[in-house]
Amino acid sequence: MGDDSEWMKLPIDQKCEHKLWKARLNGYEEALKLFQKIDDEKSPEWSKYLGLIKKFVTDSNAVAQLKGLEAALAYVENAHVAGKTTGEVASGVVNKVFNQPKARAKELGLDICLMYIEIEKGEAVQEELLKGLDNKNPKIIVACIETLRKALSEFGSKIILLKPIIKVLPKLFESREKAVRDEAKLLAVEIYRWIKDALRPPLQNINSVQLKELEEEWVKVSSAAPKQTRFLRSQQELKAKFEQQQAAGGDADGGDEEEEVVPQVDAYELLEAVEILSKLPKDFYEKIEAKKWQERKEALEAVELLVKNPKLESGDYADLVKVLKKVVGKDTNVMLVALAAKCLAGLATGLRKKFGQYAGHVVPTILEKFKEKKPQVVQALQEAIDAIFLTTTLQNISEDVLAVMDNKNPTIKQQASLFIARSFRHCTPSTLPKSLLKPFCAALLKHINDSAPEVRDAGFEALGTALKVAGEKAVNPFLADVDKLKLDRIKECAEKVELVYGKKTGGAAEKKEGKPIAGRTPALSGSVADRETKDAATKPGPLKKAPAVKSGGPPKKGKPAAAAGMGSAGAKGKKGPESKEIFESELSIEVCEEKAAAVLPASCIQQLHSGNWKERLACMEEFQKAVELMERSEMPCQALVRMLAKKPGWKETNFQVMQMKLHIVALIAQKGNFSKTSAQVVLDGLVDKVGDVKCGSNAKEAMTAIAEACQLPWTAEQVVAMAFSQKNPKNQSETLNWLSNAIKEFGFSGLNVKAFISNVKTALAATNPAVRTSAITLLGVMYLYVGPPLRMFFEDEKPALLSQIDAEFEKMQGQMAPAPTRGISRHSTGGGDDGEEEEQEDVGNDVVDLLPRTDISDKISPELVSKIGDKNWKIRKEGLDEVTSIINDAKFIQPNIGELPAALKSRLNDSNKILVQQTLSILQQLATAMGPNIKQQLKKSIPVITVLGDSKNNVRAAALATVNAWAEQTGMKEWLEGEDLSEELKKENPFLRQELLGWLAEKLPTLRSVPTDLLLCVPHLYSCLEDRNGDVRKKAQDALPFFMMHLGFEKMAKATGKLKPTSKDQVLAMLDKAKANMPAKPAPPAKASSRVVGGAAPAKFQSSSALAEDSGSNSMEPKPDPKKVKAGGVSSKAKGVQGKKVLSKPNLKEDDDKSGPIFIIVPNGKEQRMKDEKGLKVLKWNFTTPRDEYIEQLKTQMSSCVAKWLQDEMFHADFQHHNKALAVMIEHLESEKDGVISCLDLILKWLTLRFFDTNTSVLMKTLEYLKLLFNLLSQEEYHLTENEASSFIPYLILKVGEPKDVIRKDVRAILNRMCLIYPASKMFTFIMEGTKSKNSKQRAECLEELGCLVESYGMNVCQPTPGKALKEMATHIGDRDNTVRNAALNTIVTVYNVHGDQVFKLIGNLSEKDMSMLEERIKRSAKRPSAAPVRQAEEKPQRAQNISANASMLRKGPAEDMSSKLNQNRNMGSHSETAHTVPREFQLDLDEIENDNGTVRCEMPALVQHKLDDIFEPVLIPEPKIRAVSPHFDDMHSNTASTINFVISQVASGDINTSIQALAQLFQIESLAREASTGVLKDLMHGLITLMLDSRVEDLEEGEQVIRSVNLLVVKVLEKSDQTNILSALLVLLQDSLLATASSPKFSELVMKCLWRMVRLLPETINSINLDRILLDIHIFMKIFPKEKLKQCKSEFPIRTLKTLLHTLCKLKGPKILDHLTMIDNKNESELEAHLCRVVKHSMDQSGSKADKDTEKGASRIEEKASKAKVNDILAEIFKKIGSKENTKEGLAELYEYKKKYSDADIEPFLKNSSQFFQSYVERGLRLIETEREGKGRIASSTGLSSQMEGTCVPASTHAVSSSLGNTNGEEVGPSVYLERLKILRQRCGLDNAKQEDRPPLTSLLSKPAVPTVASSTDMLHSKLSQLRESREQYQHLDLDSNQTHSSGIGTTLGSPSSAAANIDDLKKRLERIKSSRK
Repeated sequence: MGDDSEWMKLPIDQKCEHKLWKARLNGYEEALKLFQKIDDEKSPEWSKYLGLIKKFVTDSNAVAQLKGLEAALAYVENAHVAGKTTGEVASGVVNKVFNQPKARAKELGLDICLMYIEIEKGEAVQEELLKGLDNKNPKIIVACIETLRKALSEFGSKIILLKPIIKVLPKLFESREKAVRDEAKLLAVEIYRWIKDALRPPLQNINSVQLKELEEEWVKVSSAAPKQTRFLRSQQELKAKFEQQQAAGGDADGGDEEEEVVPQVDAYELLEAVEILSKLPKDFYEKIEAKKWQERKEALEAVELLVKNPKLESGDYADLVKVLKKVVGKDTNVMLVALAAKCLAGLATGLRKKFGQYAGHVVPTILEKFKEKKPQVVQALQEAIDAIFLTTTLQNISEDVLAVMDNKNPTIKQQASLFIARSFRHCTPSTLPKSLLKPFCAALLKHINDSAPEVRDAGFEALGTALKVAGEKAVNPFLADVDKLKLDRIKECAEKVELVYGKKTGGAAEKKEGKPIAGRTPALSGSVADRETKDAATKPGPLKKAPAVKSGGPPKKGKPAAAAGMGSAGAKGKKGPESKEIFESELSIEVCEEKAAAVLPASCIQQLHSGNWKERLACMEEFQKAVELMERSEMPCQALVRMLAKKPGWKETNFQVMQMKLHIVALIAQKGNFSKTSAQVVLDGLVDKVGDVKCGSNAKEAMTAIAEACQLPWTAEQVVAMAFSQKNPKNQSETLNWLSNAIKEFGFSGLNVKAFISNVKTALAATNPAVRTSAITLLGVMYLYVGPPLRMFFEDEKPALLSQIDAEFEKMQGQMAPAPTRGISRHSTGGGDDGEEEEQEDVGNDVVDLLPRTDISDKISPELVSKIGDKNWKIRKEGLDEVTSIINDAKFIQPNIGELPAALKSRLNDSNKILVQQTLSILQQLATAMGPNIKQQLKKSIPVITVLGDSKNNVRAAALATVNAWAEQTGMKEWLEGEDLSEELKKENPFLRQELLGWLAEKLPTLRSVPTDLLLCVPHLYSCLEDRNGDVRKKAQDALPFFMMHLGFEKMAKATGKLKPTSKDQVLAMLDKAKANMPAKPAPPAKASSRVVGGAAPAKFQSSSALAEDSGSNSMEPKPDPKKVKAGGVSSKAKGVQGKKVLSKPNLKEDDDKSGPIFIIVPNGKEQRMKDEKGLKVLKWNFTTPRDEYIEQLKTQMSSCVAKWLQDEMFHADFQHHNKALAVMIEHLESEKDGVISCLDLILKWLTLRFFDTNTSVLMKTLEYLKLLFNLLSQEEYHLTENEASSFIPYLILKVGEPKDVIRKDVRAILNRMCLIYPASKMFTFIMEGTKSKNSKQRAECLEELGCLVESYGMNVCQPTPGKALKEMATHIGDRDNTVRNAALNTIVTVYNVHGDQVFKLIGNLSEKDMSMLEERIKRSAKRPSAAPVRQAEEKPQRAQNISANASMLRKGPAEDMSSKLNQNRNMGSHSETAHTVPREFQLDLDEIENDNGTVRCEMPALVQHKLDDIFEPVLIPEPKIRAVSPHFDDMHSNTASTINFVISQVASGDINTSIQALAQLFQIESLAREASTGVLKDLMHGLITLMLDSRVEDLEEGEQVIRSVNLLVVKVLEKSDQTNILSALLVLLQDSLLATASSPKFSELVMKCLWRMVRLLPETINSINLDRILLDIHIFMKIFPKEKLKQCKSEFPIRTLKTLLHTLCKLKGPKILDHLTMIDNKNESELEAHLCRVVKHSMDQSGSKADKDTEKGASRIEEKASKAKVNDILAEIFKKIGSKENTKEGLAELYEYKKKYSDADIEPFLKNSSQFFQSYVERGLRLIETEREGKGRIASSTGLSSQMEGTCVPASTHAVSSSLGNTNGEEVGPSVYLERLKILRQRCGLDNAKQEDRPPLTSLLSKPAVPTVASSTDMLHSKLSQLRESREQYQHLDLDSNQTHSSGIGTTLGSPSSAAANIDDLKKRLERIKSSRK
């Protein structure tokens, strides 16, 4: 057993491969246990077994194999990598398991196969099983069949592809093995269960006995639809649903879901296509032309036999169709006609859609042939035309059918109507739009009035079918004039109609049309149902265009519904009053009188024709009252209007009576059910009065009311016709004016343009100018709706008139047609917006149809055709020239052009290229001349696309132009349908391929949906991706994203399945790449999309046909891919409209809902979304422009956590709704903090979508919201997650490059705020990406932003390393854009200011030019040391907020609260690449030490020797945890260095008092305080002031004290710090706060108060101040804020503060002040010098000599001493007056006089004791008096001043600094102990002996805690060491190189390693000390 024990020790995976079967058995057992135990499907354990699983199943030992199979099953079930093993394992199972005798083995093999299918590997498994069917071993075949059967019964036909299985079934039935045949029979029964009769055709040729047996089995199959019982991993929702249904006992509802599975398979799909063209008899074409009919018959019989094949291979059937058509049309032998018709029917059935291209040629011939009476001929023709109809669309053959409707032969008319009826049955409301119904109904209405009864019957049947299919709402408007009897007959026919769904394209059609049937029946029960259905349909919000479909409830799929809206109902809905109202028979006058008497007072009727006008007037008043009180239902409209029309009727002479009469007509029309019959009674009278001066407006009002009741189109037609039958020009012009207005109110739908145009022409020819003007105005209004084509009708008018018309059109250019305001309410809620789109479409089409077209068919003579085909090229050219001139002369032509297409077709491959080009230009002309009709005409028969493969460039260009011209007319759908395109792509012609792909790449992005046939092009597209020709490859890659945009990634990826493995990988990689660049589908057109402004007519046609196309294309898809339905095609169009509608009429219910929260908190919702995105279950938020699927996805994600009504606003098509949504979000921001945070990722994503809107108002609102949002988040101390940041920041950065300044400024402000809630170093990476943009503004702004980040946070923000970041920045110094260059230079200078000369090392090599620019710039900045912060103020006004918010964070409470967040951001600031791992032993646990209260005893281990190299690395200071002062403070921290650490830790404390105390101690010690640099002081002041203003401080328990102590601290800082630095800091701060948009005015005010305080200290400090620097700061301030700009400020404080400062300086320094301007480069940039000169001169003039400096103190002159007492009394008196309310003015005047008299008098002592406000008030008063006296300007009224004074003289609140600025004797904390520590603290803060110029960064004390650069304890140790070293050297007065001591607060650079030993000594000492203190 020796070896036994050996394998026992091996790991499991090695056991499984062992050569001993026992070892393997044991391995499999253990593996099985292991597999069941691992619960993480992504565990790395799984990967170990990837290569072994095949061995598990193919083990040669049967016992081990069984265990192996069990283990393999567990593996496949649990491992996420299992899918990779599918092929090999399934093949192993088939070949090595299915042949095992043990049933258990087979069972496990089968389970493994099914499990692979469950993990989405069905195709691979199926492939292996099908291979297994070819195995010689019958056992294996049986097992494979059984597995397939089992898989099908469990997973269903959606997942198991039936086509390949059905292909092999017949072969299995022929097997010799009975077991195989029996198993095949069971499989056939299972397949039958899923696809029913579609299985019959493929099996019709098997043995008849077997077939019979099958038939018997099939009969037993239950008719209920089978259901999927096992689900893929991706179908878990379905599974859950299924399980619920099982529990509930199989709810019927479930059937619905699964319905879709069933009709999936169409028998046609399962068949093999047969190629028949080559099998035609050789002499077929001769025989068919033979004289003897028998020979012709033989030829036809041969064809008949071939076309019996149910599926034919596609090919060029043009010649065959042509000869068959000829037989049908011309053959005299009727038997042959029938035979040829049968052949055509067979062709159409076998080719299906591929026959569509020939349909247009054949249909007219068949229709003509219906004149035959013989039933068998008629029947054959009917079958043929029906089969052909299914291969094309009604739209395409409508022209041909309509053409024969007026034929003289009744049989033709009858058969045409019957054909229409049959065709209609195959339509749905979507494929039968209004544009089609209209001409058909018009033609059929003639038929129902025909003399021949059979024609009438056929007409009724067709109209009945139309009514049933499209619904009453759509059809009724066309039946307006049909009498009652006929209408009933139509309705009766409608009820009998059986809609033949499902016959058409098998499954696809069934599915497409089966859905709305259910809902259609109720629609027929008259108008009441109509109204209800409409309501039902309007309620559900998200339904796409619901009201358009007339169904009882919401349609199941978005598709039919959406498409329906396209044409039928939506458009007419507006105009169709309910059917019963339209028809009202005329009543006799007696009946009318009776009815009127029943509702009107008797006196009223008698007085109607009284001779006295007063009585008539009284009668009218009564009449009006009666009408007002009547109910709609009981108002006999016709009777009432007839009474009004009775004598005197409209000839009424008294205008008052007439006005009343007209008003009553309007009332009746509004209040009653007013029919056209009633309208006819009154309209004549109204038109007669419309021009009347007094009654005109009433007449117009009545006409409008009638138009509303009877629809505008009808009313307008009547009115205009009546007006022009009169002679009165006033009436004519007023009627036209009324019409112009009415069109605007009602919209243009359904108006008969043709009729109006003829009337307008009459009007234009009128002699009366008013009529002409009105006509032109009307044309202008029509132009709004019709667009440029309107002008074509008037091209033959006189030039003068035409220029007037053009001028009117010009005015209308660019305007939108107004939305209709009338004509909607009463008849339909469905009208509204969705109707609009189609109406306008329609109009466009109508106008084009109305153009007079010339018939040129007679000019296309046989001679001309033979010329074009002549052998001599010159004659051919003559023929083409003739054609060109014929088309040019005709301008617009009719579609019948005889044999021309065929002739031109042969010229396209002419050997003479010039002729090819000429032919192409003719085809282009044809397209323009024929308009959309070209569709039926040629389209397919002329292979223009093939010409794209021509080798000559110019020929290709011409071909492309032609294709575009045609596509413009026919719409793209025509080109994409069918297989032509894919056939062309298949050809390996590089020219053809690149042109065609280029063309598709250009056209596809503009389409909103495409036919599914586009999928056929994909395999060829893939082969183009690997074409030899580089251009082809490139074009294919360009086209890839656009294919994907329409077909979706899944379908495209699936199509790679057939490629070779190597190609597949390449293509998949390209697909992934394309997925990222995939554009969004074009948005639905705006309302007026159909109006192409300014374009020529063709553009117009395109838009209309494109829309019509959309409706069809989607409905033809065999299986709508759910994704596509959601995002693509018609539904996407509906989406835009739907949004609008929901909001335009919200139900009351919805309004109530607005009260709830707008963001619903879903527990763990955000985490789940992140998981989904990580696991790629949803799209990653990453795009160049947002595509539909992103928007849809966001919408879905939001639906659970955003209030429904808000979501509707957010995803509305109209930007105003976005603004509303933002307003609501701003409103709810504070109140719903938690909700906002829980949905933050979604909110940010939605905001990124808004960045892509073009509307500025939305953008501004978005930015406003973002500012508030980030403020809130920083208050809440929220940290953005990676996911939120990456899906938002890149898009925000795009906006930095906006051209508008305001927006850029806002975005920068937002970026600043971001740093508070997202680590600056990570922001850095995003902004760095932004510098790569193409937009130069964006590059520049991003570079500036980077500079600001470095300035604020030091070098550590640079990611990935400072070196790389700087190199990247430096590349921009050579940018071609000046602003970018400057920004790059400034940024690097900023870095230089922070980091010194090391910058050059980091930047690396720069070109000489760039380097010299940089050095120059650095030199310039060095000249003025204060440049850094000043520049920072210029570029980055908002940086200030950073620190303020930091301060607020600092205050937020103990640091422990933040610890979790600190941990999140651990390592944030450290350089991931350079961070060295430090040996564990050195990681001092400082937290432990610092948090210790001296109670723990600590054993020190013996010291070990270690490698110390790592200690010399630069380090980062970590955040120490904070606590209160330790009792062992003194003995623990006797050493200076540790003292400073301690004080720093105090300043950074989470406890406010500790912080403030520590800071106060700092500023106690003058020598230390003076070290603080400007930058540090600026940040400190900023922080302190922000803190004082923060409203939340007051809410703290000791808020008041805090503010007081801060106030004290401010005073201390002002007094103790270096006066130059603090003045400079205050100026910069003031400048920042004035620049910052978001800064509060209070803030600036406090800064100014500090400045005033400084001004008061100036006399004492003037000598210690570096005036040059202060003046430089003031210069820069005045440069940014010239006087004008300062005067615009809300308060005048800033300008006064500045003047006071300058004035004081001048007073103190006199003319010498002008010598201190040395640091200013260009003095002309600001007004500083001029101002100083003025002040100096002024003071010289006033005093005659320079006042001595000491006048300030008022006690240096002896002369003054004498008069001092007197002076004091006078001044005291004056100030008393000023202080009293009444005498203020007088006092000021006296003070002014006094000052003028004694210019050197000192009023300072009096002002010193007063409040700051009083001082400024006095100053202002004096200045006002001065200007008044010198007559300089206006004076504010005294009341204004005094009231202001009263209001504000109250002492400011505790907030204001002023209250205690003067009061310095507060409790001062001044224990001398701290002195030493603070010295060190100064150094630790970067306030060390670095020179002034080397400004330390603005990483102030305050900003530290908010930017948690938490590093490890080792880093802490490092920093301690380096600081100890530095401090020691400093105190030994070592004059170190400034570069070394340039400690940037963080990341201190170590100098030479020589002092390391000393440092270690120190460390040891410190550890000793800690130890002893603990003892």
